[in-house]
Amino acid sequence: MVKLSKAVAPLIHEVKVVDEQGREKLIHVPGERPLTIYLDKKELVTLMTLGGAPEALILGYLRNQRLVPSIDYIESIQVDWDTESAAVTTKGNTVDIEEKTSRRVVTTGCGQGTIFGGIMDDIDSIQLPIKAEITKPAIYEIIDHIRTRSSIYKQAGSVHACAVFKNNGQSVELLHFIEDVGRHNAVDSIAGLMWLDEQSGEDLIFYTTGRLTSEMVIKGAQMGIPFLLSRSGVTAMGLEMANKVNMTLFGRCSGQHYLIYSGVNRVNTKEVNVHTA
Repeated sequence: MVKLSKAVAPLIHEVKVVDEQGREKLIHVPGERPLTIYLDKKELVTLMTLGGAPEALILGYLRNQRLVPSIDYIESIQVDWDTESAAVTTKGNTVDIEEKTSRRVVTTGCGQGTIFGGIMDDIDSIQLPIKAEITKPAIYEIIDHIRTRSSIYKQAGSVHACAVFKNNGQSVELLHFIEDVGRHNAVDSIAGLMWLDEQSGEDLIFYTTGRLTSEMVIKGAQMGIPFLLSRSGVTAMGLEMANKVNMTLFGRCSGQHYLIYSGVNRVNTKEVNVHTA
């Protein structure tokens, strides 16, 4: 069991603004703060984050960057917002970290996304389950859930959200919902929560408010999730990566509308009518 600090920080702040007519008003803006990660006392990276789930973010970052092979390798994560730092202590199994981090690819992740080059090389080794299926009622339920959910975005704007749902066929169950200043942070936090809960991804559906880039597709594939939904669109490289790993991508998900970019054979368009007495 990983020892976690469970650090907390204010997620929204009240600020004074002036509108186009010169009137002062108070509004809310989301927090943004740096978090420098130290892995066994060696500085690894500084992430700009909302700060809602820092321990999960760190776990997911380590997982998705393949810097540690298993959560069992991690002894503790201690986050200190006073020093804007996080100390990750492992069980002495990170001797090849420098080699793994030697090749960096700067992604489209809001100007600060980075993945290490070896991950791009390993994408061909991932194949998601062929028999996974998703239904129209499940898709619509996800879209409606996100639309009606109370969120930091509705209070303050300027954040992305990611969520993961259990696929129950004609319905879904929300497992995790995370908001952050960047979609790459939100997906890493989801990955960290899945690691803590020992959840596999084959029966899950992932949703994001951000676009589905190659980075998002790669991370979804590493988490073993066959379905990615986005309120936004899909990039060409994201689509290329999805086809390589047999992933189904949905874009422009809003109301009763969506576009299927890949894996259309997995989508069951038949709707089941449930009769009640």
